[in-house]
Amino acid sequence: MKKKILISSGGSGGHVIPAIAFYDHLKENFDVFLVLDKRGSSFINEKKYKYKIVKSLRLNFNLLNLPIILIKLLFSVIKSLFFLKKNKVDILLGTGGYMSVPICLAAKILNIKIYLFEPNMVVGRANKFLLKFCKKLFCYSDEIVNFPKRHKDKIFVIDHILRKEIYNFNNIKKEEVNNITNLLIVGGSQGAKFFDQNLKNSIVNVSKKYKLKIYHQVSYSDFGDLEFFYKENGIESKLFNFEENIFKYISEANLAITRAGASTLSELAFLRVPLIAIPYKFATDNHQLQNAIHYEKNGCCWILKEEEFNQDKLTTLLLNIIQNKEDYLRKKNNLEKFCYQNNWNNINEKLISCLNEN
Repeated sequence: MKKKILISSGGSGGHVIPAIAFYDHLKENFDVFLVLDKRGSSFINEKKYKYKIVKSLRLNFNLLNLPIILIKLLFSVIKSLFFLKKNKVDILLGTGGYMSVPICLAAKILNIKIYLFEPNMVVGRANKFLLKFCKKLFCYSDEIVNFPKRHKDKIFVIDHILRKEIYNFNNIKKEEVNNITNLLIVGGSQGAKFFDQNLKNSIVNVSKKYKLKIYHQVSYSDFGDLEFFYKENGIESKLFNFEENIFKYISEANLAITRAGASTLSELAFLRVPLIAIPYKFATDNHQLQNAIHYEKNGCCWILKEEEFNQDKLTTLLLNIIQNKEDYLRKKNNLEKFCYQNNWNNINEKLISCLNEN
């Protein structure tokens, strides 16, 4: 009989998208199912994946609400105990977020093996708290900025976890930035109002000198305005909201402007798209900046900090990239090196070996 693995996820696409990839990696060797909150369920194809929706616990700690939070946490742990026993879970894999806390505590009480996943270069607060209870933490680097030294032995480095569909796009030949630049603008699973409102003038300025085709992930509220803007300025564009199959747009792009969420960076890197990262300045513990710095150290991206952003800087950077082929090609070659070992079977074998050994 196959061991039963529960993958706990929820919240943003940054947590749920890796959970989907883990599910696909493990489903042949284990009996796998997901538990998500309502928000997280919006990122999943209900026909393809077994999952259950549970009410998430929001842990906004302060001294005034601490007693209420502790009562809610205790209640969530008790509910999780019954849920884990009823479903006879052997292994729990948490992909981050506060939703993982009560179910991991319950798993510890029941002596269920716990594994965690941290895609960022700053360990999340929930994961940091849960490290003491887990067997291993899957991550992309052993140089995570704030990782506790006493738990270094729990780090298990893997190649970037990607949805299986992306491997179908890996061999598509891309044009270099030249007479036409296929520019992808993507703000992560929630889109980015900042991009919708602040990139327009730079795009118009560059389009006066070079032909651009824009693929823009747009917030729902800005869709109509941006569609009109691109049309009015004679710029060819394809606008889209968050879609499961973003790969068709990434595969067309030869340059990207993006936030610095781990999943988005991983997908752009895997499909060899040099990128300008504008990290979200309010990301928890500034993890997006650290993600971008990791890619910059590997020679894979340019960084524009949001707090230092202005449209003239972006215009100058875009023109320099298009005009300076050497720097662009260097970034592209570095992305090739950064991802050269990443293939589905290698990750699969490594994950299954770890889960069976520990």
